[in-house]
Amino acid sequence: MIHERNKAILLAENINSFIKFLKQKHENKNNFRVQADKLYQIKLLTEEYKFQIISDELFRINQFDWDGKYTYYLLEQFRQGMSIIDEYVQNNYEDVFLLTARIHTLKNLSSSFNN
Repeated sequence: MIHERNKAILLAENINSFIKFLKQKHENKNNFRVQADKLYQIKLLTEEYKFQIISDELFRINQFDWDGKYTYYLLEQFRQGMSIIDEYVQNNYEDVFLLTARIHTLKNLSSSFNN
Protein backbone atom coordinates (compact mmCIF):
# COMPACT_ATOMS: atom_id res chain seq x y z
CA MET A 1 0.00 0.00 0.00
CA ILE A 2 2.91 2.37 0.54
CA HIS A 3 3.78 2.04 -3.13
CA GLU A 4 0.23 2.97 -4.19
CA ARG A 5 0.19 5.87 -1.73
CA ASN A 6 3.46 7.19 -3.17
CA LYS A 7 2.11 6.92 -6.71
CA ALA A 8 -1.01 8.85 -5.69
CA ILE A 9 1.12 11.61 -4.17
CA LEU A 10 3.36 11.68 -7.26
CA LEU A 11 0.29 11.94 -9.50
CA ALA A 12 -1.09 14.78 -7.34
CA GLU A 13 2.20 16.66 -7.61
CA ASN A 14 2.32 16.19 -11.38
CA ILE A 15 -1.27 17.36 -11.83
CA ASN A 16 -0.45 20.44 -9.79
CA SER A 17 2.68 21.01 -11.87
CA PHE A 18 0.66 20.68 -15.08
CA ILE A 19 -1.83 23.30 -13.87
CA LYS A 20 0.99 25.70 -12.93
CA PHE A 21 2.69 25.11 -16.30
CA LEU A 22 -0.53 25.97 -18.16
CA LYS A 23 -0.99 29.11 -16.12
CA GLN A 24 2.60 30.20 -16.63
CA LYS A 25 2.55 29.58 -20.39
CA HIS A 26 -0.83 31.28 -20.80
CA GLU A 27 0.31 34.38 -18.90
CA ASN A 28 3.44 34.58 -21.06
CA LYS A 29 1.92 35.86 -24.30
CA ASN A 30 5.24 35.61 -26.17
CA ASN A 31 5.27 31.82 -26.35
CA PHE A 32 7.11 30.32 -29.26
CA ARG A 33 4.88 27.90 -31.21
CA VAL A 34 2.08 27.86 -28.65
CA GLN A 35 -1.20 29.65 -29.26
CA ALA A 36 -2.61 31.40 -26.22
CA ASP A 37 -6.23 30.61 -27.10
CA LYS A 38 -5.50 26.87 -27.31
CA LEU A 39 -3.69 26.94 -23.97
CA TYR A 40 -6.57 28.86 -22.47
CA GLN A 41 -8.99 26.19 -23.72
CA ILE A 42 -6.94 23.48 -22.01
CA LYS A 43 -6.78 25.60 -18.86
CA LEU A 44 -10.58 25.86 -18.94
CA LEU A 45 -10.85 22.09 -19.33
CA THR A 46 -8.64 21.56 -16.27
CA GLU A 47 -10.94 23.88 -14.34
CA GLU A 48 -14.09 22.19 -15.66
CA TYR A 49 -12.83 18.77 -14.62
CA LYS A 50 -11.60 20.18 -11.30
CA PHE A 51 -7.99 19.06 -11.65
CA GLN A 52 -6.83 21.34 -8.83
CA ILE A 53 -9.37 19.85 -6.43
CA ILE A 54 -8.45 16.32 -7.54
CA SER A 55 -4.76 17.07 -7.01
CA ASP A 56 -5.33 18.59 -3.58
CA GLU A 57 -7.57 15.72 -2.50
CA LEU A 58 -5.21 13.02 -3.78
CA PHE A 59 -2.42 14.58 -1.78
CA ARG A 60 -4.54 15.14 1.32
CA ILE A 61 -6.06 11.67 1.58
CA ASN A 62 -2.82 9.82 0.84
CA GLN A 63 -0.45 12.03 2.78
CA PHE A 64 -0.34 9.76 5.82
CA ASP A 65 -2.21 6.61 4.85
CA TRP A 66 -3.49 4.91 1.69
CA ASP A 67 -7.19 5.44 0.93
CA GLY A 68 -7.81 3.19 -2.05
CA LYS A 69 -11.54 3.68 -2.47
CA TYR A 70 -11.46 7.49 -2.62
CA THR A 71 -8.20 7.48 -4.60
CA TYR A 72 -9.74 5.32 -7.33
CA TYR A 73 -12.81 7.57 -7.39
CA LEU A 74 -10.59 10.65 -7.89
CA LEU A 75 -8.49 8.76 -10.42
CA GLU A 76 -11.56 8.00 -12.51
CA GLN A 77 -12.59 11.67 -12.44
CA PHE A 78 -9.10 12.67 -13.51
CA ARG A 79 -8.99 10.11 -16.33
CA GLN A 80 -12.27 11.41 -17.75
CA GLY A 81 -10.92 14.96 -17.93
CA MET A 82 -7.53 13.85 -19.19
CA SER A 83 -9.07 11.89 -22.07
CA ILE A 84 -10.86 15.05 -23.24
CA ILE A 85 -7.69 17.12 -22.93
CA ASP A 86 -5.63 14.46 -24.69
CA GLU A 87 -8.08 14.40 -27.59
CA TYR A 88 -8.01 18.20 -27.80
CA VAL A 89 -4.21 18.23 -27.85
CA GLN A 90 -4.11 15.54 -30.54
CA ASN A 91 -6.55 17.55 -32.68
CA ASN A 92 -4.50 20.73 -32.21
CA TYR A 93 -1.07 19.13 -32.08
CA GLU A 94 0.80 21.78 -34.06
CA ASP A 95 -0.42 24.54 -31.76
CA VAL A 96 0.13 22.84 -28.37
CA PHE A 97 2.70 20.12 -29.00
CA LEU A 98 4.68 21.30 -25.94
CA LEU A 99 2.04 19.69 -23.72
CA THR A 100 2.31 16.19 -25.14
CA ALA A 101 5.15 15.06 -22.85
CA ARG A 102 3.37 16.26 -19.72
CA ILE A 103 0.11 14.67 -20.81
CA HIS A 104 1.92 11.42 -21.58
CA THR A 105 3.44 11.46 -18.08
CA LEU A 106 0.08 12.12 -16.43
CA LYS A 107 -1.63 9.37 -18.41
CA ASN A 108 1.10 6.87 -17.55
CA LEU A 109 1.02 7.75 -13.86
CA SER A 110 -2.76 7.45 -13.72
CA SER A 111 -2.74 4.12 -15.57
CA SER A 112 -0.08 2.65 -13.27
CA PHE A 113 -2.58 2.00 -10.47
CA ASN A 114 -3.84 -1.54 -9.94
CA ASN A 115 -7.62 -1.49 -10.15
